[in-house]
Amino acid sequence: MRLSVLLILGLLAACGRLGQIGKPPELSPTDTGYELSAMANPGLPQVVELRTELDQASLWRGGRNSLLGDRRAEGRGDILTVVIEIDDKAEISNSTQRSRSGTESLGIPQLFGIPQRIDEKLPDGASLADAVSTSSNSVSAGDGSVRRNEKLTLRVAATVVNQLPNGVLQIQGSQEVRVNFEIRELIVTGYVRPQDISRQNEITYDKIAAARISYGGRGQITDVQQPRYGQQIVDAILPF
Repeated sequence: MRLSVLLILGLLAACGRLGQIGKPPELSPTDTGYELSAMANPGLPQVVELRTELDQASLWRGGRNSLLGDRRAEGRGDILTVVIEIDDKAEISNSTQRSRSGTESLGIPQLFGIPQRIDEKLPDGASLADAVSTSSNSVSAGDGSVRRNEKLTLRVAATVVNQLPNGVLQIQGSQEVRVNFEIRELIVTGYVRPQDISRQNEITYDKIAAARISYGGRGQITDVQQPRYGQQIVDAILPF
């Protein structure tokens, strides 16, 4: 019964992939999701600017579209650039060694003559004078090391999808690049403070709270690198 279920699941998975043979993987649609919703419905403006005829004729206006205006993202629907430059190195080495030995002995040679009376009834060679004698010896040693090196440099445009009551901005950005039959996708989400956004309307990844950065791919190369479904099922089921 279990074998039949596994075969059916394998056939269903294979049928789903048969439709992709000879075709490049499709890009995700851009007309759905939180980003388009935030851009299409940015919300009501909190400040209404009243311009007079003198203000319209002036070269030094204070709006965002002026020459010296602040173009940083500040509300729902605005776009900013996320700069991802990860260059982390970690190296940990631990070594432990432990040894212990112990010896215990217990005897009752004299106790109101009671041991002598008991010894008469014990088998030959047995005596309470050396009733219990134990010894133990244990040795343990361990050695471990961790070495990691990661380097990643990326830039992606993200959209402000929500503004929290305290002014913190929730951002979400995605990027997909298709080369032949392989898609490389980058996804960034998190929370940023407006004051951390630079004058160039950029923010680095280390200033994003609850940052979730995903960089991967899908396509023919990724499929070849992954184990077959049957192998994954066997690895999950086998206890050894």
